[in-house]
Amino acid sequence: MDVERITEELYGLKPADFVAARDAYVAEARKAKDAPAAKAIAALRKPATAAWAANRLARERREEAQRFLALGETLREAHRTLDAERLRAASREQHQVVTALARTAAELARDAGQPVSDTVVREIEQTLHGVLAHREVAELWSKGRLVKVPEAAVDFTAIAPETVPPRPAPAERQPERHPDQERARAAAAEADAEVARREREFDEAQRARQAAATQAEEAAERVARLEADLEEARQSRLDAETTASNAATALTTAKRALAQSRRAADRATRTAERLEERAP
Repeated sequence: MDVERITEELYGLKPADFVAARDAYVAEARKAKDAPAAKAIAALRKPATAAWAANRLARERREEAQRFLALGETLREAHRTLDAERLRAASREQHQVVTALARTAAELARDAGQPVSDTVVREIEQTLHGVLAHREVAELWSKGRLVKVPEAAVDFTAIAPETVPPRPAPAERQPERHPDQERARAAAAEADAEVARREREFDEAQRARQAAATQAEEAAERVARLEADLEEARQSRLDAETTASNAATALTTAKRALAQSRRAADRATRTAERLEERAP
């Protein structure tokens, strides 16, 4: 079986249709005795609604997706080299693009008959931020095969003060600053630090919630597969019992027919013997 083609087809389906279609292909592969294909297809996981909507965006808006992937490459390189000015310049563009693309993805999902809540839209935005922040997420998204919402990356373009190399002090003497100005700057820095702490807490809470949701979804899928296997086993048992019952009935009928044949043979033998005795 063509596992690549089947994978492409499955991740184009709505999440509600994924499991049944996947399991049907697994059964087909097993029937064809293609164990590697059955194993590979069975390992495919149903995408979360937000991940599926983001995948649909990548599949249907190829040019926009390519531009977005290029933006991610630029941001990751700037982040790696601690190019703070470049990151700050790109930050506004990043958030504007993510918001617009998330809205487009939600519209595409609704057009396909998949309801999308405000919560899912926020998860789509988180997914797109993850595409910008993580190369491995970007690669899966480019193929339209994301399964879950990646870890939050809302602070990706922000550079913590302690990570930015200090600027060299200028040779000329700097003008003295007014105390009120110094206090205002200190207050602003403290506020920024508080925002960063809150964002980290928010990220951790989102990761924990997403991990729990993923675990619950995987457990539900395992239950569904086990229930399907159990139902198949029950049907096999019923079929075997029916076959055994039919065989028992056939055996009883055969025994009766054999007994009748033997009695008829005995009567025929006795009749022949009597005729021979009477013969002159």
